[in-house]
Amino acid sequence: MKTLFALICGLLFGMGLALSGMADPAVVKGFLDLGGFARGDWNPALAFVMAGAVPSAFLLFRLASDKVPPASKQINRSLVLGSALFGLGWGLVGMCPGPALEGWVADPFALIFILPMLAGLAAAPAAAKFLSR
Repeated sequence: MKTLFALICGLLFGMGLALSGMADPAVVKGFLDLGGFARGDWNPALAFVMAGAVPSAFLLFRLASDKVPPASKQINRSLVLGSALFGLGWGLVGMCPGPALEGWVADPFALIFILPMLAGLAAAPAAAKFLSR
């Protein structure tokens, strides 16, 4: 049942990415390029997607937190470093893991992002052990 629920959630997430256009790195880069605001070609689409996603996620996380408590509520070095690396990768490449996994068939360039991402996931336990010292 858990696997079926995860599959349904993944399919809904993928459909949302496709319908919103967020699977296209150009849309994401158009939002992250703040210089485009001055040039008149800044793309606010991601802001609208986030404006819809944040309240929905907040509500669902509030409902789920009664059933599944978070592993930790502390902001620690690992959390900050991981968030910074995620944002850096997203900003440099214009791809988030979800859209990259969704779009690699249509855009083989995404594999240049996906393969190092998978290597990072494999190295994460060793990095966490190193950072905890």
